[in-house]
Amino acid sequence: MTPRIAVVGSLNMDLVTRTPRIPMPGETIIGHEFFTAPGGKGANQAVAAARLGGQVTMIGRVGQDDFGTAMRQTLTKDGVDCTYVFSDEKTRTGIASILVDDAGQNSIVVAPGANARLSPNDIEVAQHAIIHADVLLLQLEIPLETVIHAAEVAQKHGVTVVLNPAPARPDLSELLPLVDFLIPNESETALLTGLSVKTEEEAIAATHELRRQGVDVVILTLGERGALLAQPENAQHVPAFPIQPVDTTAAGDAFVGGFAVALAEKRALTEAVRWGNAAGGLAATQLGAQPSLPTRQAVLDMLAS
Repeated sequence: MTPRIAVVGSLNMDLVTRTPRIPMPGETIIGHEFFTAPGGKGANQAVAAARLGGQVTMIGRVGQDDFGTAMRQTLTKDGVDCTYVFSDEKTRTGIASILVDDAGQNSIVVAPGANARLSPNDIEVAQHAIIHADVLLLQLEIPLETVIHAAEVAQKHGVTVVLNPAPARPDLSELLPLVDFLIPNESETALLTGLSVKTEEEAIAATHELRRQGVDVVILTLGERGALLAQPENAQHVPAFPIQPVDTTAAGDAFVGGFAVALAEKRALTEAVRWGNAAGGLAATQLGAQPSLPTRQAVLDMLAS
């Protein structure tokens, strides 16, 4: 049975500049190239899940502009249902200005635009898609009250809630108890807990703190080191696949999409994290956000390697 995934989140057009290095404050440097690519953590995760075999519905807002039209077209091309991608008359589609250096690391500034106007009322309009999903994916590039309401609807109807707490914020005490699986990276974990995560022992302690805040399972992503799966009974390191990074933009979103699809397919948690590692690793080998998101066959090939 095809896994059903609902995504409530952001849709941005990414404005990407390749650069030798990330400039210092006040510094101007000459970059390599510039291009635009559809992005936004919500839309990225929706496309990632769709390419990996999920039946995906996107819930979000765009402006009545060329970027908004392009976002819908791209999502539809990947098979994502855009019935609940609402059109906003009062503001423009969100954008992300992204610098990518020669080592594949990035620096990002987001102007939310229409994403900031996604409301709890929009969730009410779109609740059919959430209620009939196997998994609900959430992030934090939209208003927190909207994220909370979506999680409440999902919890009420027995839908599994996966939260990628990005960009991180400290005021999640109302949201975290509604979350079944929390997927933060190292910097997000440090902000949410106030703890260092530089060593494996520190990372395990930080995941225990997150679980104390109300989350059942924490998957701490560690970039090239893989991920730490922290459950009530134990914490397990799941190693990454060896890759040569080109651009890490959307690698985290690919991880979330891979994990969500495997989870909705009732795979074991360790296997679901491996799916996330494979999808995230493959995304880091290509330029751009959505253009880099891998197909199901590519992930299966990596898992079998």
